[in-house]
Amino acid sequence: MLSFLVGSIPSPSNGTLDLGPLTIHMYGLTLLAAIGACIWITGRRWLACGGDWDLILRCAVWGVGAGIVGARAYHLLTSWDEVPDVWWGPFAIWKGGLGVWGGIALGCLVGGIIAKRAGVDVWLFADSLAPGLLVAQGIGRIGNWWNQELYGRPTDLPWGLEISPEHRELEYLDEPTFHPTFLYELVWDLAAAAVLIWIGRRLRVRPPGLFALYVTIYCFGRFWVELIRVDPAHELAGLRVNNWVSLVGFLAGLTWFWLSQRRGRRRKAPLPPTPARAVPKSRVRQGR
Repeated sequence: MLSFLVGSIPSPSNGTLDLGPLTIHMYGLTLLAAIGACIWITGRRWLACGGDWDLILRCAVWGVGAGIVGARAYHLLTSWDEVPDVWWGPFAIWKGGLGVWGGIALGCLVGGIIAKRAGVDVWLFADSLAPGLLVAQGIGRIGNWWNQELYGRPTDLPWGLEISPEHRELEYLDEPTFHPTFLYELVWDLAAAAVLIWIGRRLRVRPPGLFALYVTIYCFGRFWVELIRVDPAHELAGLRVNNWVSLVGFLAGLTWFWLSQRRGRRRKAPLPPTPARAVPKSRVRQGR
């Protein structure tokens, strides 16, 4: 393995940045960047459908808050043994972790409720959101690189990720480089976002077809990434819990896409017509 070490990917020696009395956690900064990218991409796409930034910002405020709660709840349900055994343990995000599945599910649910109450087409809004979610999830994985966590099995490939001894699993203390699963998922998510945008522009896809494809494509990639990760995880029938969630999500997304394209559902206008501002139907375009 040492022969390839020169070509390996280094890991940060520290996941924090000290600015005098202020300590910035790079993982948190990465998540903020991911959220910002998602808001910007979704906003641009929603404007192209005839919407406005007001709804985007309202959904972001409520959706992000709900996403944090959902992500923590998923982690508590699937990794309860990693939670500090004190009364404040379930609330100690800095001592446990967040699960992307719960964050996306609850965040999208709450955001969808806000959009529904605004009187817009929720499925068209979801299609506008799909590529931005993939970009955000990809950027978010850079936070795992900062923390030297959630890496894959040992490898001697030139792009192997260097992991400091204190961050290695006990059975791999003598292994210097590992599969950079953060990078695999980052590349997969960005490529998938580009594919969704291309499909939306080139093909006639009924809402929520793009969002259903987002679920399908992400779960497919996440399944094989989970197969090579070595961090502790609960298993069911020989597979990690996240593998089963990925499999269920893939099948559900594929079925959802098929049903959404099979039904000739009539769309509503994305904005409720008002005397002050009525949106012509000609402005509402699918698949942006």
